[in-house]
This record gives sequence, C-alpha cells and structure tokens, in this order.
Amino acid sequence: MGTKCISNYSLEDTGFNYTMSLIQGKYKMFILYTLMEFGVVRFNEMQKYIGTITFKTLSSTLKQLESDGLIIRTEYPQIPPKVEYSLSERGKSLMPILDQMCDWGDRNRT
Repeated sequence: MGTKCISNYSLEDTGFNYTMSLIQGKYKMFILYTLMEFGVVRFNEMQKYIGTITFKTLSSTLKQLESDGLIIRTEYPQIPPKVEYSLSERGKSLMPILDQMCDWGDRNRT
C-alpha cells in the first residue's frame, strides 16, 4: 500500500464537498434545524424563529433547499395563501449528522 499524496487528490471529487455544497450558506443549517425540531413550519413562523433573516434571503434559501431535494414546499390554494415547509426523505437522511453537530455543540460550548 503506497503513501497518499495530496497532489493526486481533489477535494471537489469528495462526498464531503458535495454535502457541503448542499448545506453551505449562512442560513441553510438554521432552516434544516428548524424543520428537524418543529416538523411542518410556515414561512412567517420560520422567519420569526430565525430572527435575523430577511424575507428575500429566507425565500431564496428555501428555494435552493427545495431545488436540492432537502425540503418539501406545500402550497394550499386558499386566500390568503398558505405555504408550509417540511423535510423531504432526503433531508431527513441528513438529520443524524445535524443531531451529532448539536450534541457536539452541547458538550463543548463554554
């Protein structure tokens, strides 16, 4: 077995890079955490819960997460419009990792 040489590898070709491309961003993990904790969440509830996020940023981030297949957007045809967000099966499969991050943070914060 030979020694690994960093010049022969590219981070872009790793599962780590792919996972990071899905969850990287200032608010993506906050949104995923919110949906993990509360299940089905409406747009305004999420905006109030996160607090520091603007309408535009929340809207575009939710669209990205939906496009990546991590969340489900359910729109009800009523007036006023009602939209709810929840984790998809793909998003749920990411939750053990998020749980581990939460556990690590609880154990290591000062």
